[in-house]
Amino acid sequence: MLHLGRPWDRRGVANAKFSPGDCLVSEVRGEAPKNGGHSRLMSARLQDGPVELILHPYPKTANAQRPERIGFPVRPRGVKEHETPEDVRARELLRRMNEVLARVQELGEALEDPLHVWSRLRDAWERAENEHDPRMAEIVRQAQDVLPRLKALEPRIRRVLRRTRELTFLDRVQEMDRASMRWLVRQPGRTIAERAGTSQRILATVRRENFDTPENRVLHAYTTLAFQVAREWMQEHPRARHSRRYAQVNHFGRFCKTFAQMLADLEVSVADAGIVPNYVLMQDPSYNSIYEAWRRLLEEDRVLDDLWAWQAETWTDFSVLSVVLALSELEEAELIAQSPIVWRSEASLGRWFEQDRPIAVFWLKNTGRIVEVQSRPEAPGRMLALTRAHVSLRISDIDRGGMPRRVAVWTPHTMARIDLNDAVVRANERLVEIQPFGQTEVLRNGLILTPSHGQFETCLSRKASTRVDGIALEASGEGLRQGLDAIRAFARSEIYATTP
Repeated sequence: MLHLGRPWDRRGVANAKFSPGDCLVSEVRGEAPKNGGHSRLMSARLQDGPVELILHPYPKTANAQRPERIGFPVRPRGVKEHETPEDVRARELLRRMNEVLARVQELGEALEDPLHVWSRLRDAWERAENEHDPRMAEIVRQAQDVLPRLKALEPRIRRVLRRTRELTFLDRVQEMDRASMRWLVRQPGRTIAERAGTSQRILATVRRENFDTPENRVLHAYTTLAFQVAREWMQEHPRARHSRRYAQVNHFGRFCKTFAQMLADLEVSVADAGIVPNYVLMQDPSYNSIYEAWRRLLEEDRVLDDLWAWQAETWTDFSVLSVVLALSELEEAELIAQSPIVWRSEASLGRWFEQDRPIAVFWLKNTGRIVEVQSRPEAPGRMLALTRAHVSLRISDIDRGGMPRRVAVWTPHTMARIDLNDAVVRANERLVEIQPFGQTEVLRNGLILTPSHGQFETCLSRKASTRVDGIALEASGEGLRQGLDAIRAFARSEIYATTP
């Protein structure tokens, strides 16, 4: 197994240990072991046998084995009052991951209208370019839907009368149990008044209001968790302070904090995540809505662990959607075929949707060319397999004929910013090396799409017959707008290039 810091590398990573600046990609000669904790990106059959390109997950702890992954940041949980530089870095990585997730999840909403998927997705991404209009999230929905339920529930939270034993004045005794009577007969004296002593009090059963019920424990757990999630969401969107959604989440978080403090003052404990719902949680509309909202927030926290581990896969899907949108905006481009896209209710290995190959086919009516966008091909050609790029464009000239022209698209994802200048040079060297194998198709150009980590950048490396463009972009704000503009420019230069 060859561990690669970059998919175009000739050699493996130093000492076979991945660091935060590496892509967690490995090339396996033969078939990769099943259930090996990895995701298969691409498999091909070369002259020297089968080969597979696999992706390893980001570790859930700072270090992980098989393969070794050292020094990776861990997904932050909750908001700390005093954060270390490592905590700040991890929180920024989480924010960027959530932005990528939001762009991909907007495809699910666009699929509600199958005839206008890409136009609806384009509109959603244009809104995402405005950082003052923050993304929709579960906590935003709950700030809108659950807050009225909480306000209605506050003055009438359930309480029960529970029996306790207390020293009670004789004239107020209403009930005694066996333990109270045993206590009484052990006291000195012949009459009850004598046994009551100078205080004239005896141990009796009294009923007191108690708020520590299962449904109130769930309410306490929910308000505490909702306050934490609201704080995290606001930290991720500091530039949206004047937006309506930010105000809603801020108000909701403050109300939940106050409510949780009130429940703590009433000595209500916090429910465990595995609590079995009782009759009130299942049948009372207000408590049931709180219980369901709590479960959704808990489930979102669990899902985030998997998404953190497999965010490189989510980045690939984001990159594919970016390329499709860029092609759809060409003046003469007409979408003539689109593979069925199956949206999942929850992500599997960082992927929210499945699609056949190619995901989209465009016809350039005036130029007479067909452009296909392919992702994770089942049977890649030899040239594409040698580039280790699991996304590509296939351009066919239907007027002139000849061999189709393919463009490799690399989507390297790392937790530290990569040197884009070095990346395009090394990738271009890879293209030069594999040119002697190009017998049935032409693959001379490539594109690198990688996270910018806050600094948009474009680079170009050109050789005699090969060329590689690099684009470092974001999934929101100005970085998204500039990145999409750069992809559009690349698409135009590549599609309208003279066929070799």
